[in-house]
Amino acid sequence: MTHEERSELASDDRPPGLSPAAAALAARCEAQVNELARRMARGVFEQLRGYDELPGDVKDVEIAATARHAIRLFLRGAAEGSGWDSLEYFQERAAQRAEEGMPLHLLLRTYTLGSRELWRALREVAGPGEQQALAELTEALFTAADRVVGAVAESYLDERVALAAERHEQRRSRARALLDGRPLVGGPTPDGPVLVLCLRFGTSTVSGGLSPVTVRRLLRRVQAALDRAFGTEALAVLDGDGGHVVVPGVVEPPGRLRELLRETAGPEVRLAAAAATTVGDIPRAAQLTAEVVRVAAACGAPPGVHRLDDVLLEYHLSRPSEGSARIVAVLAPLADRPELVETLRTHLEQRQDRRATAHLLNLHPNSVDNRLARIQDLTGLDLADPRDVALALAALLLRDADTGVTE
Repeated sequence: MTHEERSELASDDRPPGLSPAAAALAARCEAQVNELARRMARGVFEQLRGYDELPGDVKDVEIAATARHAIRLFLRGAAEGSGWDSLEYFQERAAQRAEEGMPLHLLLRTYTLGSRELWRALREVAGPGEQQALAELTEALFTAADRVVGAVAESYLDERVALAAERHEQRRSRARALLDGRPLVGGPTPDGPVLVLCLRFGTSTVSGGLSPVTVRRLLRRVQAALDRAFGTEALAVLDGDGGHVVVPGVVEPPGRLRELLRETAGPEVRLAAAAATTVGDIPRAAQLTAEVVRVAAACGAPPGVHRLDDVLLEYHLSRPSEGSARIVAVLAPLADRPELVETLRTHLEQRQDRRATAHLLNLHPNSVDNRLARIQDLTGLDLADPRDVALALAALLLRDADTGVTE
């Protein structure tokens, strides 16, 4: 089709508001499409930060082809009156760039710079008396660029979200397999020591009725904190209550981990760590860390990083046996008096310091004495007797293990 024929067609079937003169100007510029695309891919876009790092075939083939398609689509649309009914081509290319890891700012700027270069070409082709036609094409170019950039950004971000979700699920599946002691499907099996962590978020987080969106944001922040602390991708299985984390090749948590988790999950977060010598030891380490966190919370230890040695006696006392039911029954008289149970727990945690107990419970020391006396009357325990103190501690720990109650 000749330029004259395109101009005639444009006069009969052109977008509303686009004059025959504008259509004719666009038609005259179409001969420059290939040269414009090459100049963009290997000249104009070189000024963009990070563009020079792209592979040569991406620049010369894919980006040049996209630029050529976009220029031709615009010019033919202006000359022939055809619309941009489908942006699928640009959306597919955007998804491909997202999968390859091309930064979004770099991708979008190729379109904005390409639009500016096309406008310059139109300006150079425009002759005397075609200022109005050039203005019409400029406005049409702005409109087209707005549509394309919006579709490209949306498609790119959708693909990145899908890729992130897929990657997250792969990591989660690997962590779950390691924690369950099952063979890994895809990816290498860790060779050597593995650090296993158990996280327990604070009671305010767990019982706060957080929305699913808030929980997802919390878990993303926690995952980012874990990755930053270890300098690698930590394999995690987490929900709104907490969960387990597996970090191959590590035997000790970094010192800053606790602070990073406090910043993301709050000051009540608890953390227990245990090293597994081999992959086969991971399930045992996971069970141990979960028990250490539970025992530390049950005996009133302040939130923080817990080790088995920190709660060694309490851990031993919390192991069920044939006598567990009878030990738990010692506290049965306190079943309807939660304030007495809390006072007993706090008093034992504070090494039977009545003033420290009173401070934590916001009570007068005399009120603590009255409560302790009432506990002794109801249970028959003598809290001045080391044996009865150990029995009370064991009863509290076994009671929480049996009911799932944590503080």
